[in-house]
Amino acid sequence: MKEDLLHIVREAENDLSAWNRVREYLQARILGLLQETGAMIPLAFCGGTALRFLYSLPRFSEDLVFSLERKSSDFLLESSIKRVAAGLAREGYDIKLKSKFVSAVQGVMIKFPGLPFELGLSPHVKQLLSIKVEVDTNPPEGAGLEVSMLRRFILLRLQHHDRSSLLAGKLHAILVRSHTKGRDFYDLLWYMTDPNWPLPNMNLLRNGLIQTGWKRERVLSMDITMELKEKFRTVNWKDIRRDVIPFLERPSEAEFLSEVNMLNLLEGFFSRPQ
Repeated sequence: MKEDLLHIVREAENDLSAWNRVREYLQARILGLLQETGAMIPLAFCGGTALRFLYSLPRFSEDLVFSLERKSSDFLLESSIKRVAAGLAREGYDIKLKSKFVSAVQGVMIKFPGLPFELGLSPHVKQLLSIKVEVDTNPPEGAGLEVSMLRRFILLRLQHHDRSSLLAGKLHAILVRSHTKGRDFYDLLWYMTDPNWPLPNMNLLRNGLIQTGWKRERVLSMDITMELKEKFRTVNWKDIRRDVIPFLERPSEAEFLSEVNMLNLLEGFFSRPQ
């Protein structure tokens, strides 16, 4: 409810934190409405927001990302989001939708025009706050699935990728994404500083790399630590730190993102026994 958002804004330590926490509240409401309409049944929650909601990753996230684990040729995200939009409209939100399909990925941007102004976060009456919902309708095979209950503003029961598969998805993003996202590297840093986090689901990672164009011979002979070392040597760490700072609960942690730190963590994390 909007009263909850006003309370979140009042309690936030600064405007940037307020933006992030307002978006997170709306993400939870969207998840709840997807749940209520039954749209979540064939989906598995994954990506950075899943890490945030399920495992308290200390960075905020912008998108809701899912994989379609029960394959269906007639799945249409847009239909589900229209029901979500109707639910949000009943709560007093002005909603605009914009759909975008890229190959097997269905995406819908849920826009909240005027909401930042209404909450005192922007002087511009038409300022938007947007949340993108994406579903990969042809995900690579091999993901492990779990179901968890959690409370993030509301009670949620979510099917999601297991921890090993979530790490595989993050490694896939780092290795194949055409543009560098600091958030990916922060998440990997967070993974590698947890000695109890399981090693990646290599079957899922290999299938994903082949699906996105890597040659099978390269994938089958891949040394994941060598691939990551090469990536660490080629990225711009200053840009990585700059990109992730606005999303961190503790912005000073961006300073830990460096080639030296990542290389030091790499061997120890990936050399552990399965």
